[in-house]
Amino acid sequence: MAAAAGARPSCPGPGPWLRARLPALRWLPRYSLGWLQLDAMAGLSVGLAVVPQALAYAEVAGLPPQYGLYSSFMGCFVYCFLGTAKDVTLGPTAIMSLLVSSYAFHEPVYAVLLAFLSGCVQLAMGLLRLGFLLDFISCPVIKGFTSAASITISFNQVKNILGLRRIPRQFFPQVYETLRRVGETRAGDAVLGLACLAALAGLRAMKSRLPRAARAEPLAARVSYLIVWTSATARNALVVLFAGLVAYSFQVMGSQPFTLTGSIPRGLPAFRLPCFSMAAPNGTVPFGTMVEDMGVGLAVVPLMGLLETVAIAKAFASQNDYRIDPNQELLAMGCANVLGSFVSAYPVTGSFGRTAVNAQSGVCTPAGGLVTGAVVLLSLAYLTSLFYYIPKAALAAVIISAVVPMFDAGIFRTLWRVKRLDLVPLCVTFLLCFWEIQYGIVAGVLVSGILLLYSIARPPIKVSEGDVLLVQPGSSLHFPAVECLRDAVCSRALAAASPPRSVVLDCRHVSSVDYTVVAGLAELLREDPVRQVLLSAGLEGFQHFPSREEAERCIGAAPGGGGAAPPFTSSREGSLLPTGLIQ
Repeated sequence: MAAAAGARPSCPGPGPWLRARLPALRWLPRYSLGWLQLDAMAGLSVGLAVVPQALAYAEVAGLPPQYGLYSSFMGCFVYCFLGTAKDVTLGPTAIMSLLVSSYAFHEPVYAVLLAFLSGCVQLAMGLLRLGFLLDFISCPVIKGFTSAASITISFNQVKNILGLRRIPRQFFPQVYETLRRVGETRAGDAVLGLACLAALAGLRAMKSRLPRAARAEPLAARVSYLIVWTSATARNALVVLFAGLVAYSFQVMGSQPFTLTGSIPRGLPAFRLPCFSMAAPNGTVPFGTMVEDMGVGLAVVPLMGLLETVAIAKAFASQNDYRIDPNQELLAMGCANVLGSFVSAYPVTGSFGRTAVNAQSGVCTPAGGLVTGAVVLLSLAYLTSLFYYIPKAALAAVIISAVVPMFDAGIFRTLWRVKRLDLVPLCVTFLLCFWEIQYGIVAGVLVSGILLLYSIARPPIKVSEGDVLLVQPGSSLHFPAVECLRDAVCSRALAAASPPRSVVLDCRHVSSVDYTVVAGLAELLREDPVRQVLLSAGLEGFQHFPSREEAERCIGAAPGGGGAAPPFTSSREGSLLPTGLIQ
């Protein structure tokens, strides 16, 4: 068809496949100056939150502080182009840091390799569209894990609040040793840590109760609102900055009552492949041994990372009316972890707290992550010398303030009211996670799977008595349910006091049936325990007929008419008939 005169030929846009794999192409053509202002403000707010958290989470992971910063910028850049949720921000989190502590053995080489391998697993899952696997991790398992992690991480930081050293990292020895040595508490660390906790709690409460300023209000009221909101949003940075100034003041006066973070290497990390072996005092640890050491962590870390990100993305997508693609989130996280390992990052995932800050700041697109990443890079390039004076007690307060809300005490009461059986996987996961995280998660998933399989194997079946026996399965019928269905029918239809009658199977609630169920129903049609006993007894002259009419017809047609007939006959209707009665 010829183009209209003077019409300008339109350039075709990117294809649907490319737009699906590169979600930034959906919003980049429509990007505006107004969006840029809001994204820059949101990115700056998140950047002020992530820098002190990154330093603190490196402590949870058992790594030097700089590795928290190394893990905080690459995810922001990658997710900007590959992510499907405008609010989500990737980086180190309390949960992921705890997992890294368990599977990287406090060795940076292991942590970076774990990021690379976890990213590869996530990429493969995304390409194979295996995001549905998350559906098999139930809410009670997630709640049990996060609640146990909240307690574990919080107590892990008590030693820094109290200024104790050489405390073991395993939970139960840690509790014992901390309580045993509580008399060695450093007063300076304890006072500063508790003061920081109180300040963080107060600023959090202030933000939750802060009414939003309307445009019609005077300028002074709106400026006051902005100051208070910014202070509450950047509370981590403000508290850490204040604590650092106090520590610096004591250093200048010639005394230091606090335990400090210490020196952090200045500058950006080198861009290079992660190490696939590690030098050890007695030789070199090869790649195969490192993978074997990480073991089940290569499945737990990528799955829990995806679970945390998708759960956060779904929550904010529902709140802000947009949709996400779990398989594309897998690809985004996989690329973020693989590329992050090239800059010495440990595995990252979505952060609920920083994502909330991002959303409340009015972010319009994932481009806010570019500003957040730039803030982290500037901190690495120019501010690391100032991080020397940050007290560890202040960073511990930041961590405890971030993870305490993860403990959901209400879930126990809710499940007790709604469905008490769900308390089983919740409690199994919660308790075993104090021993080993992987045992808690795996055991919780297994218990949830057993409960799910039991509901399939024992579906609700309603049996109504009457002229006919009405059997109503309440759900689909699959092969584990065959015996349950057989028992429900046989216990009524073949009871001693039950008269011969038809059985009606009402399948209005059955959406699928497999072959084993069909074969079981066919076998049920032939079920007759009386006939089975008589056949096995080998009675002389015994005959079986499918119905009474067939028996009468065969006996009437016997040679000699009313002559001698077999002493007994049996019909499928369930009656054992003396031959004399038929004649």
